[in-house]
Amino acid sequence: MNTRMLSLLLPKNMQPADMVYENYQRICAELKPYGCRLVAVTKNRSAEEVMALYRAGQRIFGENRVQELCAKRTQLPHDAEWHLIGHLQTNKVKYIAPFVKLIHSVDSMKLLKEIERQACKCNRKIDVLLQIFIAEEETKFGMSTEEAESLLSSGDYRSMSYVRIVGLMGMATNTRDEAKVDKEFAGLKNFFEYLKTQYFGNIPAFKELSMGMSQDYKIALRHGATYVRLGSILFGE
Repeated sequence: MNTRMLSLLLPKNMQPADMVYENYQRICAELKPYGCRLVAVTKNRSAEEVMALYRAGQRIFGENRVQELCAKRTQLPHDAEWHLIGHLQTNKVKYIAPFVKLIHSVDSMKLLKEIERQACKCNRKIDVLLQIFIAEEETKFGMSTEEAESLLSSGDYRSMSYVRIVGLMGMATNTRDEAKVDKEFAGLKNFFEYLKTQYFGNIPAFKELSMGMSQDYKIALRHGATYVRLGSILFGE
């Protein structure tokens, strides 16, 4: 059976493994010149689909929900790297603190304090990104630039030993207006550079910029994204 016939027999949101492989190879070739890493978003994807991507060579996976992240982690080999990319509630931090590689979505001091507390319990340092609100959609999460500076200037942050802020994350407006998205990503990049100069000048770990999803990652690449979070373009809508 050829690939086209097989795709017609599958559910609309699932592609055969060879299609996932082809999509993956194409995306990796696009990202390579920029030195950008792929976070494969596994939200609502089956273990079989995620494993197909692992076999293709992908090792960094991102989940929006803690429960799904914990479940999928047990279904992949131990060298898979897991990132939490969705909104994180403080009462869920304890479930991922023992193993999560990077939390992209720190949007408050309250959450940062809880990550510090749980990381201390696990005796490990957890890398995080500050999520900055850059879109024109109230449904998006993130702190303002003023809130981010207030956090970084605070004594509470300076006293932390188990969390390490390594960059920023932002989600652009969901629109076909590429000029708007371009402006939002450019603004996030500028704020990243400002924070690096003002607060992280001697800290090389502050180097990550997580921005860009399936519909706008090419714009994000032009503005220096070091992580793009892609799901539907890999697995299918």
